[in-house]
Amino acid sequence: MNSAATLEQVLDSPEFPMVLSELTSVLDEERKTRERFYEEITDSEKAEFINGKVFVHSPARLKHTRIVQYVVHLLDHYCHKHGLGVVLSEKSLVCLTRNDYEPDVIFYGKEKARELTRETLKFPAPDLVVEILSESTQRHDRGVKYKDYALHGVREYWIIDPDAETVEVHELTGSEYRLRVKIAEGQLRSQVIEGFEIPMRAMFDAEENRKAMRKLLV
Repeated sequence: MNSAATLEQVLDSPEFPMVLSELTSVLDEERKTRERFYEEITDSEKAEFINGKVFVHSPARLKHTRIVQYVVHLLDHYCHKHGLGVVLSEKSLVCLTRNDYEPDVIFYGKEKARELTRETLKFPAPDLVVEILSESTQRHDRGVKYKDYALHGVREYWIIDPDAETVEVHELTGSEYRLRVKIAEGQLRSQVIEGFEIPMRAMFDAEENRKAMRKLLV
């Protein structure tokens, strides 16, 4: 049953006023919890606010950290060279309608990048999000974030599996994603970052990353 049908069913129910009252109460409490989250979050921790709850993530494995570095270096150098936008990582808090996330890597094209200032603390929905799976985050990366990013117009969503060393590229169609490609070898291309193409191995291997970087800087 889709959301429109569910809403119509609730509206037609004699229990609608009671449901509305309960929802209002829940959302009010959630709003207060979210405000406390903004007040208490610190630079030293990675924390997210998801569906009324605060999730503080454990330190990342070296494998995870390296992949973030490899992806950021490649994207940032390419986008800077061609004047395509802004690339940020991890501690940038993306604030959507209900939830707040700290994605591993995000990209803003020139239009959205103009909205950002040096004082920005709460970031709008990006054009591209990259999430690297871990045991503690993959449920959200493939669940609520997957739906939320799509609903807020994130045009491309990469999901990187550090163990299988694969990348899934999900492309926005309407308000939903479709899997464009899942690859372990070959070339990775972005539809959002014009002309960006790298060997897949450049996100997992230091030497391949250096080779790809040299080609991007030519």
